Amino acid sequence: MSAFMSVLVEPFLFAFMLKAMLIAVLLAIPMGLLSCYLVLKGWSLMGDAVSHAVLPGVVLAYLLNLPLAVGAFTAGMACALATGYLDRNSRLKQDTVMGIVFSAMFAAGLVMYVAIQTDVHLDHILFGNILGISAPDIWQTGIIAAVCTVGLMVWRKDLLLNAFDPQHARAIGLPVGFLHYGLLAVLSLTIVGALKAAGIILAIAFLIGPGATAFLVTRRFEAMLAVAASVAVFSSLAGVYLSYHLDSAPAPTIVLVMTGLFIAAFMRNAARARPATAQPKLTER
Repeated sequence: MSAFMSVLVEPFLFAFMLKAMLIAVLLAIPMGLLSCYLVLKGWSLMGDAVSHAVLPGVVLAYLLNLPLAVGAFTAGMACALATGYLDRNSRLKQDTVMGIVFSAMFAAGLVMYVAIQTDVHLDHILFGNILGISAPDIWQTGIIAAVCTVGLMVWRKDLLLNAFDPQHARAIGLPVGFLHYGLLAVLSLTIVGALKAAGIILAIAFLIGPGATAFLVTRRFEAMLAVAASVAVFSSLAGVYLSYHLDSAPAPTIVLVMTGLFIAAFMRNAARARPATAQPKLTER
């Protein structure tokens, strides 16, 4: 094997790199699918809100000696429910309410974290620690990914109709409340799954980037789901692989690859939309 080929395959020789790629792919599929619904429904800020709001739940779970995933999921759902309640019972717009709720919960989590003595490093919560993934982490993420993926695919048509026209969905007898809170539950679960790999700060990129890119290059919802999942999987594998050779953190590298794909899709659309340069008319002399 040549020296060049040895360098190319070197990342695949380490178990921690293979684990990082595996958990990145497990996360990419449900988060890529979910990003389509968030983009279409206009819930991108909701993903940001929930990802930040899980911090106090993580700290409380540590204090109570509970699994961190339990605290994160509970805090995420509490943020979503509080946002919904304030949105229905105040004159404020939803984005304003979400900004208040998630910033308050994130600040509370930071205060609680500083006030206690813990061996859990804050950077690992905020930015993930994908290279330190253990077998139990992979199993937990795999179960969450399977549940979320199955739910999103089984109810994809109902979720799509509810995203575009909830009044019509209610009129034809769809369980609008179940679809609404079910989507919030899936959102919270995916963020829980992303805690170890991407962290609560960078999880928002996984919840927006694939769906936004797919929205630019497709015209059918089924195609949008496939493209978003493919973008998320490719970005995850490429980001982890490149991080080894660039000696960078994997999660930010994944986000940069995802951003590069979005820019490419945007430029492609812009080029297609640009009117052709007017050709000079031929005239007879």
